[in-house]
Amino acid sequence: MTKKKNLFERFANWATNATGSSAAFIIAALTIVIWAATGPLAHYSETWQLIINTGTTIITFLMVFLIQKSQNKDSKAIHLKLNELIASHEGSSNRMVNLEDLSEEELDQLRKFYMKLSRLAIDEDDITCTHSIDAAEENHQIKMGHYRSRESYVTGSSGKPNKKDVPTKPAVKKAPAKSVSKTK
Repeated sequence: MTKKKNLFERFANWATNATGSSAAFIIAALTIVIWAATGPLAHYSETWQLIINTGTTIITFLMVFLIQKSQNKDSKAIHLKLNELIASHEGSSNRMVNLEDLSEEELDQLRKFYMKLSRLAIDEDDITCTHSIDAAEENHQIKMGHYRSRESYVTGSSGKPNKKDVPTKPAVKKAPAKSVSKTK
């Protein structure tokens, strides 16, 4: 993936990293100490107070936007990572991928559903149950099988996949249909 970043994004990343550092805190603290120490020299004048008020207001105003940009980027990255986990897990519901687009009411309904599942797990005394290493290895082998079958996925000259190469899910055994005989 190429990293083409515009000037503002590079500056925002640099500023976010710089202002979140220990050195930035020390510089800010020293600035306040120096400003306070110069109070008697300036006779605690309005100009002396205006300097710190104006400086902190400007810095705070600009930092709000830098912090919001950083949080938006982090939030997108986290959502994409979670979406990948949901999409890659065989037993998970793909309906969970775009939860952030739901209304508050819809999110509350989903929360109630999962709270009910949690109560069921507590009732089953299964709340602390973990997967064994064997189960994790088995899940890994299943995923590797899916990836291997995806690698053998070949497209035809039309750009469409050949039906014979499309990986399929294992067939589910169904009960034989009952034959109904009509007797007259």
